[in-house]
This record gives sequence, C-alpha cells and structure tokens, in this order.
Amino acid sequence: MSPTISETISTKIWDEVAEPDNPFAAASCRCSGFDVYGDLLNNASYIDYLYLIFKLDPPNKKQSKILEGLAIALANLGPRDHAVRAAMNAGVGGSTHASALIAAISVGAGNLGGAREVFYGVQYWQACGTEIEKWRDLIANPPQQARLDVWLPMEHTPGFDPNGVNCPKPVIQTLEYLADIDTADHLKWLRDNRTILESKAGYPLAFSGLASAAFYELELQPEQAEMLFMLMRLPGAAAHALEQEKSGWRKYPFFSKGFKVTE
Repeated sequence: MSPTISETISTKIWDEVAEPDNPFAAASCRCSGFDVYGDLLNNASYIDYLYLIFKLDPPNKKQSKILEGLAIALANLGPRDHAVRAAMNAGVGGSTHASALIAAISVGAGNLGGAREVFYGVQYWQACGTEIEKWRDLIANPPQQARLDVWLPMEHTPGFDPNGVNCPKPVIQTLEYLADIDTADHLKWLRDNRTILESKAGYPLAFSGLASAAFYELELQPEQAEMLFMLMRLPGAAAHALEQEKSGWRKYPFFSKGFKVTE
C-alpha cells in the first residue's frame, strides 16, 4: 500500500496546495497569507519579500529602506573581509562552487566580524537600547555567553573591530545613510553616540556593529539577524570566488610579490 500524501503543506510561514494531478508539485503557495506567485511576484520587491519571510508581516517604508540599504552595504565587503577571502581561497584552489559558498559561511559565521558577533550585538541592543549608562556597564561587565561548547568566548565587545584604528569611512557612510531614514531612532542614536561607545569599547565600530543596530531597528531577533548577516554577504563572496577561479593564483590580490620583512 502506498503511503498517503497530504495535498496541503502548511507551516506558520508557508502554506501550499498540491496540483490536482501531482501531490509532489505545488499549485499555489502563500507566505504568511500572501499569494507568492499570484500577488507578491507582481507587487513586492525582493527586499520586501525577504522581510516578510522572516517577520511574517510586510515592511513599512522605513523598514524596507533600512533593509535595502543594509543589503547593499553588506553585499560585497571586498577581499579584506574574512568571508570573502575564504570564498576566494576556495575559488583559486579549484574547489567546487558550493565549497566556496560554504567556506564563506563557515568563516563569516564566527566571532570576529562574523554573524555570531551580530547575534551578540543584537542582544546588547535588547539589553541597553539607547541608554548610554547601560552600554557603559555592559561593555565593562560583559555577560556570560551561552553554548561555550560551540563558540569560543568573545575577546572584544561585539560590533567593534579589535584590529581597527579608526572607524572606516564605508561604515560611517552607511551609518549616516541609515540614520537619515525617517524615524530610524536607534540608528540616529548610534550615529550621535558612536565615538562614546568606541571610547568605552576601546575599538572602532565595525560593520557587524552597524548591522546589529540596523537589525534591532528592524525588530529582528538575534538568531534572525545572525542568519540574515550570513545570507546578505554571500553575493560578493560568490562573485569574488568566480573571479579568482578564472584569474588563478598568480593574480591573487594578496602577497603576489611575496613577503618583505622590514624593521
């Protein structure tokens, strides 16, 4: 006897009805109640749909603009970014294309400018909001982190670059753009108090810290922010991996002329 196959598949996010003659193919698909191929395809942007998938509500104009600006800023952080470099290494080494993306996610998931740092960064925002004294206390007395069996303890304040000297211009430019969006109150507060936080943390603000503030502004939970941060950095990693695969190791942008030891 063949197993019974349900004609309807439904979760909190998704609801679909099978084709009448094929239970393995969907005839209609709804995301949070919205008809994906009959409505969203014609009326929604990719950014709006991305927000809907995670939040189960469509974004307002402010939320859509913040997420779109952040997506542009993070789409390609360049070869200096650890996740992009990992994908480039896979590409130049002849690994499969899937391996390049997996390398980018694996390296870009960590505690140094990675998605786990964003997870903690959003938690900091949840704890402190726009109260500078709470930030000062939390930075001075960081909380005990969970899952130390998986993640090593943070060695710096989440969202700040322990190898940085000054806040990079692209971070400042992105923060200025996002803070100018109407009613982006937490991003405005970060712009106005950035140097105070940097002084207390001892390091400049990084893209991970800016992303944490933006995700908090979008009312995303830490685990949602962590996932999106990994996802939104993949386009640049993929493109650089493909470029490096074609150009080969002789044109690798780092150390092409070897090391020079100086005093």
